[in-house]
Amino acid sequence: MTTINTNTKGISGSTLKLIAIIAMLIDHIGACIILPMLSTNPALDTLYYALRLCGRIAFPIFCFLLVEGFFHTKNVQKYCFRLAIFALISEIPFDLAIYNTAFYWDSQNVFFTLLIGLLTIWAMQYVDKFFVKNIVLQAIFRGVILIIGMFLAWGLKTDYNLYGVIIIAVLYEYYHRRTLSVIISCFMLCMMSTLELTAFIAVPLIALYNGKRGLSLKYVFYIFYPLHLFILYIVNLM
Repeated sequence: MTTINTNTKGISGSTLKLIAIIAMLIDHIGACIILPMLSTNPALDTLYYALRLCGRIAFPIFCFLLVEGFFHTKNVQKYCFRLAIFALISEIPFDLAIYNTAFYWDSQNVFFTLLIGLLTIWAMQYVDKFFVKNIVLQAIFRGVILIIGMFLAWGLKTDYNLYGVIIIAVLYEYYHRRTLSVIISCFMLCMMSTLELTAFIAVPLIALYNGKRGLSLKYVFYIFYPLHLFILYIVNLM
């Protein structure tokens, strides 16, 4: 499958990624720095929610870029391997920053969610090809695969849980109807929490995506994620 028509105008993939990274950083400042201060300084409550609301646009963009990368990568296996490696690398910084402990088993970082989502759509694509002449079996196996992916995310208690896997599956299924897929994804997030209402800001941003990669930022998110969490943990200690 090819990407949607591209042009030189609009927003490149690297620009979208940078927007999502900045939004994520703002969100994590609220979660890691401001939240622990609320018990002694309730006046920071408004600032806390403002930061968290700004951060809601990050996840839909990351999921969109994951699916976009899936359709354009030359090696899905290596893509999965990178996500798995950085999921493991990021877990301790994630636990330290969010839960103030090196090992917190009741929540896993977002790389695990993205990895499970990627494995889910990869398996769905294989089913589509294997049962290309049997739509009924396609639907059955697709459903089974999605349920397995959702159950895995729920069982591991990954960030965004089973909703993250569903969103990635929706973005994959409606890949050629970009705006619709993102709108559905944002509605799914709102079912998880009303705090996700500002995720809809991601809709016009993704609608402006021009299909171009832009700057080469392949490993920026991978490295930035655990690094900024560890820095926020150190700042919180100070």
